[in-house]
Amino acid sequence: MRIIAADVGTGTQDILLFDSGKEVENSLIMVMPAPTQVVAERIHRVTKAGKALVLTGTIMGGGPSAWAVRKHLKAGLPAYATEAAALTIHDNLERVKAFGVQIVTEEEAKRLADSGEALKIVMQDFDLYAVSCALSNFEVRMPENYAVAVQDHGNAPDKSNRVYRFELLRELIEKGGKLEDFVYRPEEIPQAFTRMKAQADSLLKATADINTRAVFMDTGPAAVFGALTDPAAVQPSIVVNIGNGHTLGALVDENRITAVFEHHSSSMDPEKLQDYIIRLADGKLGFDEVFEDGGHGAYIKEVPGFGQVRSIMVTGPKRGMLEKLSSPEIRQEISKKLHFAAPFGSMMLSGCFGLLAGFLEKYPETSIKLINH
Repeated sequence: MRIIAADVGTGTQDILLFDSGKEVENSLIMVMPAPTQVVAERIHRVTKAGKALVLTGTIMGGGPSAWAVRKHLKAGLPAYATEAAALTIHDNLERVKAFGVQIVTEEEAKRLADSGEALKIVMQDFDLYAVSCALSNFEVRMPENYAVAVQDHGNAPDKSNRVYRFELLRELIEKGGKLEDFVYRPEEIPQAFTRMKAQADSLLKATADINTRAVFMDTGPAAVFGALTDPAAVQPSIVVNIGNGHTLGALVDENRITAVFEHHSSSMDPEKLQDYIIRLADGKLGFDEVFEDGGHGAYIKEVPGFGQVRSIMVTGPKRGMLEKLSSPEIRQEISKKLHFAAPFGSMMLSGCFGLLAGFLEKYPETSIKLINH
């Protein structure tokens, strides 16, 4: 069985090609700029050229790509977008129009691009063609199986997407919080997860292969369950993924997420993060505190208390926030349980291994076991 797992973040997209016929450590790996970074760079080029811009494709990760559109408009240059592409900028299309973006039909977008009136940029999170080209240059063929993770705030045109994201996370934790609750085949993706659904539709259209099997996850749970493939992950465990854009911490017991917090990595520091870890496990970290600090929030269903936590697994590209601390800077109670997760030797691929575990939940292969109990 061969599977491509793609974990799409804010800074990077981490791609792993798994082959069950080989050692996991021999999987092929690519860590490349995130799609939102790639699109942002393309928009900057259009802006520098002084040209009009037309966005097509689907809803994708915002942040850098959306900021680049705003910068283009501030330069006094026209920006057009189809409805699907415009949702990348904001869930409320009236807000997008207020920014100055002109919403056009697919036909009008094509006319603008074909006539040369505007330069076209396609919005998408997982570029199957780009990955295929990269692999084909090394005589590697694409598989029929895919697992893709994106961070999905849910479609919330009239409320804070931070609030809505935590409402969705709470529902999944209340449902059971198991890996299977966070993994979806294309037809199972909830309507609220518009970004995830867009990537599923885009992928299936691009493959045009009836044998394609695919699953989709949110990046947060993917990283959590991926870190649990590290042998040091003894449960109850607190898993902290310090990503380029967001920091998510989750308490996992018996392979169930029972408590979680999420904040922007730029707003975290070592002292605050250590405090959050301990208070999450003790059930003393509230939604309002994190939200009012600019984060996404926190939700606690059940916790064993920090004293019962057996491991703290830290992963992600910004894990140096804790890894580089000197002895006086790290709290002793945390230091005793602290491990820096590197599933199968790769600290950047926790999300990919969580995706693989998720794929195997939906399409079981009894000979493959990834997550430790």
